[in-house]
Formats: sequence, C-alpha cells, structure tokens
Amino acid sequence: MRLRISPIRISMYAFLSFMAFVSIFPFYWMLVSSTNSTTEINKGKLTFGDQLISNFIKLNEHGDLLLVFWNTGKIAITTAVLTLIVCSMAGYGFEVYRNKSREKAYSLLLGTMMIPFAALMIPLFTMMAKLNMLDTHLAVILPGLGAVFIVFYFRQCTKAFPKELIDAARVDGVKDWKIFFYIYMPVMKNTYAAAFIIVFMNSWNNFLWPLLVLQSPDKTVINLFLSSLGSAYFPDFGVIMLGTLIATIPTLFVFFFMQKQFVAGMTGSVK
Repeated sequence: MRLRISPIRISMYAFLSFMAFVSIFPFYWMLVSSTNSTTEINKGKLTFGDQLISNFIKLNEHGDLLLVFWNTGKIAITTAVLTLIVCSMAGYGFEVYRNKSREKAYSLLLGTMMIPFAALMIPLFTMMAKLNMLDTHLAVILPGLGAVFIVFYFRQCTKAFPKELIDAARVDGVKDWKIFFYIYMPVMKNTYAAAFIIVFMNSWNNFLWPLLVLQSPDKTVINLFLSSLGSAYFPDFGVIMLGTLIATIPTLFVFFFMQKQFVAGMTGSVK
C-alpha cells in the first residue's frame, strides 16, 4: 500500500522543524561557546572545544561562584515562597469574601500594573534607605512580595475552586485560616506550582533592582556577577558563556521538574 503524505503536512513539519532549530540554536551556541576560547568564538566555531576547564577556572577567579549561587538561590526561593503565601491569601480573599468595596479595591490593585517599575525605583530606594535596609537581601525580597499579577492569577484560579468545601468546613466549625491552609492550599497545589515557577524565574533573572540596592561583593547575585564579566575592556566570551550556561541550569531544573504541575496550573486544573 502506497503511503501518501500531503503537501500541507510536509509544510507544517518543515515549519515546526525550522522553528525548533531557531529556538534551540542559541542554547546550543552557548553550550558550545562555553568550551571554546574567545578567539575560537570570534571565528564562529560551532563545534565543542577543550577550554571548558580553563574557562571554569577563570570564572572562579572573578569571584566566589558558590556564594553567588547561594545568594541568588536564597533570594529567589524566599521571594517565591513568601509571594505565594501573600498573593494566594489576597486572591483567595478577593474571591471568597464578598462586600461592596471588593471590586473597587481589586480594580485599583490591577490598575497598579500599569505603573512601570522605573517610576517606583526612586521611592523604593528612598524607603529602603530610611529603613537602613540598603545592601541587604531583604531589600531585594520585600518589593516583590506584592506581585499583582500573581494575585490576579490566584483569584482567577480560585473561581474554579469548589465553594462547597468551604461551606461544609464552616458548617463543621472549621476556622477560616484552617480552611485556607488545610483545604484550599492542598487542593490548589497545581496553581501554587505554576505560580512558584513564574515567581522563581522572575526573581532569579532580576537585575535592575539588585543593581541599585546591593553594593557589597559578598551580597551580589548571579546577574550582577555575569554583568561584571562583560564589563572588562577585553571580555572573555568563553567565560561569559560558561557563566550564563551555569546560571540557566537552576531555572531549567525547576521548570522541567515541575512541568506537569505548571501545565495543569496554567490550564486551571484543580485537584
């Protein structure tokens, strides 16, 4: 039997293959470049080299890589956990508790999303200076806790939460805070997983605000560390690529480890 392949299907697979190549090639280029020297990178070498160990040694000479990763991971994980607690409470409250001013307050909160961060930098910096919190990791963490998009996301997902569970718990005399922590949070675990990935990646990739409030080398984060690598008069592109490759590993690990929960959470799945 002769197999017929339609031109439309061939075109579709050709287009998808091209887009896959466009998406994967930058990562491949970064991976290959981390094993080559600057001279080889400038020549456009597309094969693996033998400079990986040398680039890693040079990378560690620019600073304590483990300390940088510890600082960045501590800030990202703490920000993600606290943001999920604060924003999920807000989203839960906006959806479950009803009063006349609820929608007005919610609309006002959403309106703050239109304010660019550049307009908030100076007031935030002044506030942190008055609180003597400059050059501390707490100054990096606190401004991100009230993420309006995460509040919006949790409220939208809470619409799919079975309200009968709340009513049944209240009839049994369960307090509201126990309903939230022991009923709502376990049921909405996929939503929390998706929100954790979003907040973690945003915090891990944060550059501008840490640049403003962190001055000490022992408090620096990964993006500031990578920026310092490229500020040399003759930047070593092999070292920069290796540092960038190492910096992407945690985010890739978090995403692929929680991929199923992320997809379920983004599609509004409640279990």
